[in-house]
Amino acid sequence: MADGTRQAGSVAVIGSGGIGGYLAGALEGAGRDVVLCVRTPFDRLVVTDAAGEREVPVRIVADAKDVGVADWVLVTTKAQDTASAEPWFRTLVGPRTRVVVVQNGVGQAERARPHLPDGVTVLPAIIYCSVERTAPGRITHHGSTRMSVPAGADGSAFAALFAGTPFEITQEADFVTVAWRKLLSNAVVNPITALTLRRIVVFDDPAIQDLARGLMAEVIRVANAEGARLTEEDVTRILDSYRRISGDGGSSMLYDRLAGRPLEHAHLTGAVVSAAERHGIDVPLNRAILALAGAASGQGLAGDR
Repeated sequence: MADGTRQAGSVAVIGSGGIGGYLAGALEGAGRDVVLCVRTPFDRLVVTDAAGEREVPVRIVADAKDVGVADWVLVTTKAQDTASAEPWFRTLVGPRTRVVVVQNGVGQAERARPHLPDGVTVLPAIIYCSVERTAPGRITHHGSTRMSVPAGADGSAFAALFAGTPFEITQEADFVTVAWRKLLSNAVVNPITALTLRRIVVFDDPAIQDLARGLMAEVIRVANAEGARLTEEDVTRILDSYRRISGDGGSSMLYDRLAGRPLEHAHLTGAVVSAAERHGIDVPLNRAILALAGAASGQGLAGDR
């Protein structure tokens, strides 16, 4: 099959959360052949964004036996659920399939590779897209449509795949810095919104801004030890970006907390703490956040009552 054909080939999106649903809708809207692979079936996918509400005529499949090999497989599960995608990998992934891991944290490709056949192309992707799953099959987009992938032939093919969608795809020579820059934000906005049960407007509070700066100062020390190139300018830029997000915007961890689902803390704050331990860096604020998020993970809002 010619490479140009592969770029516009069949796409399987694994995961029906906000990101998976929105990516499936964006690709279908650009004329791609998309199947949405879900754990729990639902009848239809409805996406609401600035243009209004539309039903996406995408094929929704809940059984891995009902799909075949795809040209592209986009993994949009939470990081802790990567292994759960293995049954889908067995039927979706062939020798020429490109697997793109669209997840928070760092080491996306490394998380997926143990569950994939040897030699399969695995591309990590960082996404900036505020979306919320309000009900099974119902996705609301709050803002931003950007993704970053490593520069190269596979990155170029991925950019071509998203041609005609709302997404801007950037190809990065220094993907380590890009991944840690996103984690710099995620390690702040996700746990703070989840633990306070407030949306992005919580960052209007000066005390929360001070906490955020303290957390990010620790993350920057760890990130730079890992080979990333982050500075105080990144902190200012990230805090400024929170003020530009609409008042109803939240975070994936907040939405999971509200639903009583397990949180992604181990792959966000936990990744910072683990790397800090490897480098002998003290990160007391992030350790405290990790303990609190761990205690809240998977618990209903009524607590222990």
